[in-house]
Amino acid sequence: MVRHIVIWKLKEELTGDRLTLVKQNARKALESLVGQIPGLLSATVQIEGLASSNGDMMLDTAFADEAALLQYQKHPLHQAAADTYVRPYTHARMCMDFVE
Repeated sequence: MVRHIVIWKLKEELTGDRLTLVKQNARKALESLVGQIPGLLSATVQIEGLASSNGDMMLDTAFADEAALLQYQKHPLHQAAADTYVRPYTHARMCMDFVE
């Protein structure tokens, strides 16, 4: 199994209700990809970090193998979700992929 972890720092101008809505929409869009993209076994988006966090949102996904991860990254449903609900609001992104 391959894990794909992404942490985003969102744009500073996002505050209050707008920030909450952006996070909720991203969670819904990304988590809904399970069952729609072959090889994507699970997807969890954390949007309520502790005060000690320096990221605003985290995606934790599991894939059948590395080939499935590579297909996910190119998949039109993933691209649409990222282009609509994540990328426009992102200031910085970090990622780590590993075999579990």
